[in-house]
Amino acid sequence: MTVDDLDLGTTTEELPPESEAPRSEPAPAKRYQIFFDQSYIDPDVRKVVRRLTRYGHEAYLVGGCVRDLLLARKPKDFDVCTSAHPEEVRALFRNSRIIGRRFRLVHVMFHGRKVIEVATFRRTPKPDGAGELIRNDNAFGRADEDAQRRDFTINALFYDVENSHILDWVGGMRDIRKRLVRTIGEPEKRFHEDPVRMLRAVKFAGRLDLGLDPQLYQALEFCRGDLQLSARPRVAEEILRLLRGGQARRSIYIAWETGVLDVLLPELAALLYDAEGDDTAGARIWKQLAFIDERHEAGQVLDDTSLWTLLLLESMKEACEGQRDRARAVSDFLDGLIERLAITRRCADGMRRIVAALPRIQSGRPGRLVRSETFPLALDVAEADLRSMGESTRVLAKMRDAYKEKAKEKTRSKRRR
Repeated sequence: MTVDDLDLGTTTEELPPESEAPRSEPAPAKRYQIFFDQSYIDPDVRKVVRRLTRYGHEAYLVGGCVRDLLLARKPKDFDVCTSAHPEEVRALFRNSRIIGRRFRLVHVMFHGRKVIEVATFRRTPKPDGAGELIRNDNAFGRADEDAQRRDFTINALFYDVENSHILDWVGGMRDIRKRLVRTIGEPEKRFHEDPVRMLRAVKFAGRLDLGLDPQLYQALEFCRGDLQLSARPRVAEEILRLLRGGQARRSIYIAWETGVLDVLLPELAALLYDAEGDDTAGARIWKQLAFIDERHEAGQVLDDTSLWTLLLLESMKEACEGQRDRARAVSDFLDGLIERLAITRRCADGMRRIVAALPRIQSGRPGRLVRSETFPLALDVAEADLRSMGESTRVLAKMRDAYKEKAKEKTRSKRRR
């Protein structure tokens, strides 16, 4: 499938480069004339870009929003990249503030808590010390340098709103047409610089239904151990993003297939290697992940506690086998994971309570948990678990209806007061 085949409401035409630049000057980008459906582009974003260009700065839409527009997906948010430095952007927008230290940028705020992120063009900084990890990212540069420093070609396309041009320095349009995730530069080098990029590659392949470039796939297998060097909260957040994006089953499959899951969650990966037949923990895991995707499709994104619980449910159930104190067994199991992945205490406490009470909930006797904020999350987990075993969920539906009715009654009582 090519960009021309996509239902974008666009016209795609490669334009000649504006000029052949000398070697000391920026390389000319490939330009493509593309007219997007304007209803897909936030009008406040257009205002930000036009104000920046009116005052003599370069400014483009960049990154995921451009990629999503090309893939016929309505962007959830928009990023703007500009030649203006953060202080210059701040001076142009009174409704803005500068944020960040490692990566300084500007948030322009609009009505309804809408935030438009404006970043200054960056160039690739030098790694700190003798290693390749990048810890400081405030080296400002040109648009072409900014494109080259990004992680994947499909995320390095710039859209000129005023002229309806895509600017491509890295072959991103080629890979959009091929529906392929490819790193900019050597994948091993890019993964050594920031190992979390491996999880981002898995996320984009899973969420957007894209293939992985063969060199990138090999680098994932070779570099996956480097994920242990990454900041634990970043890794935890990327795992949650694999689950939140509507393609949890496919994303976790790719992570497992490439061996990334063996590094992050060996407890889970071991169960997936034994998924022959419906009555195995591995088979149930795939069904539970499909449940997450069904909820997302219905517009019901699950709480992070529910997502972590479902991802690790079969492993925790295994840890509880033969144990009288299920809560203690789950706590012992989670101790190592909390250290390894920085699972928040809120989520860990919720996971412990849900799994400890799971047999009672599924038998219709939730006890004191019914008065807890954790109860609706536990119902989600219990439903996914029963469905994965092919069992009826009618008892859960009755409890869910009763819980909702009590919540409505509380709301009515507060209004009467």
